Amino acid sequence: MKKQRIKAVALTTVLSAGALLVGTAHADKTLDAIMQVGQAKTTAGVQSQKKIDKLAEETSDLLQKYKTVNKEIEGLRVYNSQLEKQLASQLKVLEDLNTSIDQVTVIERQIQPLILRMLEGLEQFVNLDVPFHMEERLKRVETLRDNQDRADISVAEKFRQVLEAYNIEAEYGRKIDTYVDTLEVGGQERQVNILAVGRIALMYQTTDTKLSGAWDQRQRAWVELDAGAYRAAILKGIRIAKKQASIDVMELPILAPEAAQ
Repeated sequence: MKKQRIKAVALTTVLSAGALLVGTAHADKTLDAIMQVGQAKTTAGVQSQKKIDKLAEETSDLLQKYKTVNKEIEGLRVYNSQLEKQLASQLKVLEDLNTSIDQVTVIERQIQPLILRMLEGLEQFVNLDVPFHMEERLKRVETLRDNQDRADISVAEKFRQVLEAYNIEAEYGRKIDTYVDTLEVGGQERQVNILAVGRIALMYQTTDTKLSGAWDQRQRAWVELDAGAYRAAILKGIRIAKKQASIDVMELPILAPEAAQ
C-alpha cells in the first residue's frame, strides 16, 4: 500500500515537474514575443521621432522662409507705394511742362516783336546820346539786328543779348572812361584823348594837351574850351580813368540840365 502511494506521489511529482517545464518553456516564448513586440515598438518609436524631428525642422525652415517672403512682400508694397507717388508727381510735372510749352509758344510770339521794339529804342537812344564809343555802340546794335534773322539762336538768347546791351549802356553812365579817337580840331583832323565822366561830361584833349574841348549836347557839337581853364582838370581826369591817379575832385565843364518840355 505504501509502495503504491510512493509511486503515486512520484508520478505526481514527475507530472508536476513536466508541467512546470512545459509552463516555463511557454513563458519563455511568451516573454520573447513580448520583448520582440517591445523592441519593434521602440524601433518604430525611434523612426517616428526621427520623422517628427525632420518634419519639425522642415516646418521651421518653411516658417522662416514664410517670414522672409512676408518681409519682402511688405518691402515691395512700400516700394510700389513710393513708386506710385513718384509716378503721380512725374505725371504732374509732365502736365505742367506741357502747359509751360503751350505758354512759351504764346510768349515767344509776343517776345519777338518786343525785342525789335527794344532794338529800335536802343538804336535811337545811342544816336541821340552823348557821342562816346559811337562806332562800338552802333556796331553792337547792328549785330543784334543781324541776329534776329538767325534760326540757330533761340528767342531767349536773342532777348538776353538785347538786355545785355541795355546793361552795357547803363554801365557807361556809372564810370569814368578814356580812350583815343580822331576829331576835327581847329579845322584839321587831330588825335585826341576822350574823357567821358558818365553821361554828364564828355571832353577831349589833344595828345600834346594844348587844346581841349567839350561836347555841348544842346548844340550837338564840340565846343573848344579856353586853353588854360580846364587843361589840368581834364588831364587829371584822364589819368584817373587810366588808374594812374587816385580819385579826386575835378572841376569840369558841365552844362546845367534842361527843363523837360
